[in-house]
Amino acid sequence: MRTRLNVTPTSRSESLGSIQRIRAPAKLNIRLKVTGRRADGYHDLVSIMVPIRLFDHLELKLIPSGIRLSCRGFPVPKDETNLVFQAAKAFFSGAGLRPGVSMKLTKNIPVAAGLGGGSSDAAFTLKGLNTAWSMPLAQEDLKNLAVGLGADVPFFLEKGPCIARGIGEILEPIENWPEFWYVIVTPAIEVSTAWVYRTLKLKLTTDDYDDIVKWLEAGCADIAHILDNDLETVTSPHFPVIDRIKKSLMDEGAAGALMSGSGPSVFGIFESKARAMSAKSAIARKDLGVVFAVEGIT
Repeated sequence: MRTRLNVTPTSRSESLGSIQRIRAPAKLNIRLKVTGRRADGYHDLVSIMVPIRLFDHLELKLIPSGIRLSCRGFPVPKDETNLVFQAAKAFFSGAGLRPGVSMKLTKNIPVAAGLGGGSSDAAFTLKGLNTAWSMPLAQEDLKNLAVGLGADVPFFLEKGPCIARGIGEILEPIENWPEFWYVIVTPAIEVSTAWVYRTLKLKLTTDDYDDIVKWLEAGCADIAHILDNDLETVTSPHFPVIDRIKKSLMDEGAAGALMSGSGPSVFGIFESKARAMSAKSAIARKDLGVVFAVEGIT
């Protein structure tokens, strides 16, 4: 099942005062290989990215003028440093429209956790506003705005699992991704993404894309074979809880376990809801962090 915006394009005058309710999903990096360091400070990578049914909730209400943002749930800024606010500004500027939106964000996705919540919120803000204003921007325009907001934002303009390359903006949809369940544990630690990339000792991988394609063509057999995250080599030695979580997930029957993004969230892959729920209950008793059991979006 694919996640789509449940809204209908209308004129702005018809939309004033009406509310769009949008679900913005989290993501997992099933594989993340760093292939180079760029002059602009970003890193090139090859990654398998999969959206999951852990959602932030976003309400958009068109108003005569201004950009307003309120937030609840996991704490995030309510000012212009929030990616939702930045996405709204980028949309209005890119579309040549006078700003006019009130936004309410409910953060259910842990913040700065390697799950892409802020990037997803930004992407769905772009899509929601574009719908409300009767599509003034083409998909390529939205993608260009997304790249300017952050490396993960373009992924959330897509509708399912993808191979991501470049800094994350070159996306190739994956057909027939397996219908896995994922148990995710987010420990109560802070990991700086900038620090992780700055500390990473590059061992460049030049053929990882070809390896991924061959594995997908072979039918995704043995999911543990493809699980790999170069950023773990930085995060795990400094935060031993990462390895403890991985071991707990494997002990509870996961087919494989891995840190997502730059961490600190760690996920285990399960082939059924029943096994995932059982693992969630067992791991929650170990007090390793916030625990979720969710289905992937394929």
